[in-house]
Amino acid sequence: MARAIWTGVITFGLVTVPVGLYAATEDHTVHFHQLQRGTSDRIRNRRVNERTGDEVDTGDIVKGFEVDEGQYVIVEPDELDEIAPGRSQTIEISDFVDLDAIEPVYFDRTYYIAPRGKEYSEVYELLRAALSEVNKAGIATFVMRNKQYLTALRAEDKVLVLQTLHWADEVRDPRQELPQLPSGRAGRGKQLDMALQLIDALSSDWKPSRYRDTYQEKVRELVKAKAEGREIAVAEAPPEATNVIDLMKVLEGSLQAARTGRSSKETGRQKGKPAPRKTARTAAAGKTAKTPSRKAPPKKAGLQKLSKAELYERASDQGVPGRSRMSREELIDALAGGGRGRKKSAA
Repeated sequence: MARAIWTGVITFGLVTVPVGLYAATEDHTVHFHQLQRGTSDRIRNRRVNERTGDEVDTGDIVKGFEVDEGQYVIVEPDELDEIAPGRSQTIEISDFVDLDAIEPVYFDRTYYIAPRGKEYSEVYELLRAALSEVNKAGIATFVMRNKQYLTALRAEDKVLVLQTLHWADEVRDPRQELPQLPSGRAGRGKQLDMALQLIDALSSDWKPSRYRDTYQEKVRELVKAKAEGREIAVAEAPPEATNVIDLMKVLEGSLQAARTGRSSKETGRQKGKPAPRKTARTAAAGKTAKTPSRKAPPKKAGLQKLSKAELYERASDQGVPGRSRMSREELIDALAGGGRGRKKSAA
């Protein structure tokens, strides 16, 4: 069970609901230690005086803001503590804005918000349902770990989600920062029509479990292969950039390949065909040698070899309820039992 990293209240108008804040994501990056080549000796980072090379104790370090070359304004740690905002216990919603109006570049980190007790669930659900109904986000600021955050509170299925946002002066203007942007003449005529057809041919429903971090999988495979004394295949070189002269030809080839791929997929999952009638012979054969269905419960031992992402993908295919809130072991138990997981909430 996850622990709240912040507790307080949400207020909108005169309505108040006590809540806890929980991390919504976790890092699956493979982490390495730094070693000296040819040894198993760990490398440590030290704080050293740039001029003398001597190591400096943490208590002797102060902060300096450079006002001119080599000239600093010195700020002591306790001076920063004195002006720090402290710990806020309130997420006070000041505005409600259209969720679609917030540009994606402003979104930073994601957190789940839960009521602190069953007695507050009704007010919590009232706010969630109202935000979902109007597709709006509540804008608020709050303080956590001596830092003030701008946030957007929005609704998902059964849960309120808090997104920390970048402040306006933290978002760069692409017209000022980027060296080259397309001219207004680009994206017209037959090329645009062909590109729109290609997008339509490659369009599908959003299913997060369909995508995997293949690079991290290759890193783990590399580590495993080196530990076992095996060699690993080298990745292919990236494709060459498309020449503008060949753009239409490339678009036509891409569209044809996309349509062919979609056609083969649709053929493979055709629905609505009447099932063949069972005869006495086929019925008897079915009793002695059943063909396993696609959703037959897998062996638990085999499931132990899969990553959490792979387990979640199988749980999605089998429609396991509450899968998004399950730990790896709970996913294994649910899949081994034929998809009968703990019913927490719809995934």
